[in-house]
Amino acid sequence: MREAVAAAASAVTELVGDRAGDWDRTGRLPEDVVRKLAAAGQLSAQIPADHGGPGWNSADSGEFTAHVGSLCSSLRSVMTSQGMAAWTVERLGDPAQAADLLPRLASGELAAVAFSEAQAGSDLSAIEATVTVDGDSLLLTGRKKWVTAADYADLFLVVARMAEGGAVVVVPRTAPGVRVRRVADPLGCRAAGHADLAFDEVRLPLGSLLGGGRQPLPLLVTTALAYGRISVAWGCVGILRACVAAAAGHAGTRHQFGRPLAQHQLVARHLADLWTAEQIVTRACEYASRCWDDNAADLATAIVLAKYVGAEHAARGAAAAVQVLASAGAQDGHVVARAYRDAKLMEIIEGSNEVCQLILADHALSRR
Repeated sequence: MREAVAAAASAVTELVGDRAGDWDRTGRLPEDVVRKLAAAGQLSAQIPADHGGPGWNSADSGEFTAHVGSLCSSLRSVMTSQGMAAWTVERLGDPAQAADLLPRLASGELAAVAFSEAQAGSDLSAIEATVTVDGDSLLLTGRKKWVTAADYADLFLVVARMAEGGAVVVVPRTAPGVRVRRVADPLGCRAAGHADLAFDEVRLPLGSLLGGGRQPLPLLVTTALAYGRISVAWGCVGILRACVAAAAGHAGTRHQFGRPLAQHQLVARHLADLWTAEQIVTRACEYASRCWDDNAADLATAIVLAKYVGAEHAARGAAAAVQVLASAGAQDGHVVARAYRDAKLMEIIEGSNEVCQLILADHALSRR
């Protein structure tokens, strides 16, 4: 398995090359790059082998995610989206739906998961999108905001209300009544294909409901978010690794006052803190992935912890890296400039830092 991960990492390094800065500036990933990774199953590497996927465990998938995140957070965001979609199908879909959708997601089709709405961000209980049964079909109506990878996606997995519960509905991009509007000039992950979606009485087959629908809304949300949070956490490892490499490289070669920057104690402190942050987040992610692979009892808490620690350290570490590089790192498209903006989004998406803190506080109180 490790050999397959190493080979995939080498291939994606060659594929990205030095183009991530240009992708960030233009706000677009090349279609051929995204499709090539999707066709190789590398955007959703935990899809089981019996459904055509690589069948990697969370630990191996996480290390690969960190590597992609060190190269391009926008590409890693698309990977997170695809993995969330596949995990949601695997957990909520019936056997026929899994047999249909998972091989498609492992071989080239792209998917995005739509949660957030204008009044439903952290409070996803406020979701207003609805799906109803109308004879022998479904009608989906609603609006979704800031859906990662939606601008590239062939399929949308839409979380909506259904009767007294909720449902995840699989919606083809080409279905009549679907409208996609790209988010212009996002702060970070500029090439991740964020888009707003509108569904105007979209008619769909009954089989579009994963698992038949009418499930508890919190179950639907937490199922997909679990994968998203651990993927984002590993992506933060990648951000920190890129920042450590850039800051150490610059501080070791740039001279000020007759000696390398790294020999100035205040700069050395930044380097020490950066490396320490990368180590802390890596350990938190490794533990969360072990819990995932072992289906451990404290999995949910371990995932939230990794996401919270990862996002907080990535944002702080990216700021330190910019400080070390100064004007050299303040140029649009530079790896640490991208990291600075991308890391800020990590503190917001898949559960803001504040939401994670509330969850972790509740866990601390439960242990009294």
